[in-house]
Amino acid sequence: MKEVSKLLDYRPEIKVVDATLRDGGLVNNFRFSDDFIKALYTANLRSGVDYMEFGYKGDREIFDESKFGPCKFCDDEYIYSIVGENNTDLKIAVMADVGRCNYKQDIHDRSESPVDLIRVATYLHQIPTAVDIIEDAKKKGYEVSCNIMAISTARESDIEAALDIFGRSSVDVFYIVDSFGSLYPEQIARMADLYGEYADKYGKKLGIHAHDNQCLAFANTIEAVGDGVDWLDATYSSMGRGAGNCAMELLLGFLKNPKYNVYPVIQFIEKHMGKLREEGAVWGYDLQYLMTGLLNQHPRSAIEFANEGRTDYSEFYKEILSHE
Repeated sequence: MKEVSKLLDYRPEIKVVDATLRDGGLVNNFRFSDDFIKALYTANLRSGVDYMEFGYKGDREIFDESKFGPCKFCDDEYIYSIVGENNTDLKIAVMADVGRCNYKQDIHDRSESPVDLIRVATYLHQIPTAVDIIEDAKKKGYEVSCNIMAISTARESDIEAALDIFGRSSVDVFYIVDSFGSLYPEQIARMADLYGEYADKYGKKLGIHAHDNQCLAFANTIEAVGDGVDWLDATYSSMGRGAGNCAMELLLGFLKNPKYNVYPVIQFIEKHMGKLREEGAVWGYDLQYLMTGLLNQHPRSAIEFANEGRTDYSEFYKEILSHE
């Protein structure tokens, strides 16, 4: 049985990461206004959030710049235009997605950048490149975390091998990532135990990034807190790919650390998130995302279903059963 103190006590080790611009950007092709981003930055400052993830370091050789907003590429100059010198306690993060970024060219030395943390996202078959990005970022002076994606479809032995490799790297944080929103709290607890073995062995921290296909992103996140996971991802109004993520307003309402204040989050949501939906951004729990979560599948087919305006849920379920 987990220690009650881990759920009820003040945990100074907890770090909250706002992923609204990055995961939420997958909903609207990162077309956030500068005013929205500046207001989000202010809300994070006032609420005590520890890290604000601005988006991806996308490779312009792969992605057409005209089809995306600036948070797809996260140029240092653009981030500076929002945060200035950022002489605050709020740290800035960006994601380097293996195979989709030109990290040697586009990630500059930390001394020349407003970014503090590089978050490396990788699948198991991309581990050698992920390690190279980690070491490159470390040499440039950054904090580094690593998200191993789609672990719900992986063999435990492969996850163990990956954790051992990353443990011997310079990475600071291992992330448990429920990419398909298919995991239950009991499974998160087992993952936290597994990841924790390697985190303890190599002196790393643990994080969690949860998706809400089965309305379990918040439950899985607080389960992880009780299991000793310290780095917690969340987004305002759960905004994120498909069903979205753990809601920042739920998470800050739950955490007992007196540095966190949920009221600025509520204010921001009231003023800005409804407007995003009115402008056409669509995310959040729905039947099609439940189905892919139940079947442990990537939500791309559910996203296509939603984009096409379909409502024939039972037919869709039969279609994706054939993907098994």
